Amino acid sequence: MGILVAYATDHGSTQGVADRIACRSRSRGIVAEVREVSEVADVMKYEAIVIGSAIHGGKWLAVARQFADRKAAALRERPVWLFSVSTLGDDESMFPAWIAKRLRAWRGQTSELAELRMLLHSRGHRNFAGAITRSQWTVTGRVFFLALGGRYGDHRNWSAIDAWTDSIAAQLQVGSGIGARPDMS
Repeated sequence: MGILVAYATDHGSTQGVADRIACRSRSRGIVAEVREVSEVADVMKYEAIVIGSAIHGGKWLAVARQFADRKAAALRERPVWLFSVSTLGDDESMFPAWIAKRLRAWRGQTSELAELRMLLHSRGHRNFAGAITRSQWTVTGRVFFLALGGRYGDHRNWSAIDAWTDSIAAQLQVGSGIGARPDMS
């Protein structure tokens, strides 16, 4: 069985985070499968689920939200963690530190994330900064981004992603068999 790391991405940054979570989980002895949310038919075959989405306009991608709504009853029967990928992570950002601090205070927890956490009875949520190129923004978006001191590039904090994954692995109590590979000796 093991865990599912399901994701919705627009430009690939969130997929990279999902892949890293699965890889790190495997290094901790947990069987982990990565799938786009649109490819997930059955969540009941997993012992735990991690769901992530890119953030556009302050919201999860529609396909991720629809997945959560459609699978809510089944997801509530499993341990679930959520993550979001945008310009502003909990610890890292595409903006200078003083701007990021103000944006985090302004953002807080969105009503959508509060609803999702309640709907799915999630055990936690993390925001991670992603990777961005100039071509991924509209002209207006680029002006706003640059006016706030934004920097294009890959801002994913792999050590923060690893630490969060390690905390999930600890909660799953690998020693008790949840998500663990069977002993082949």
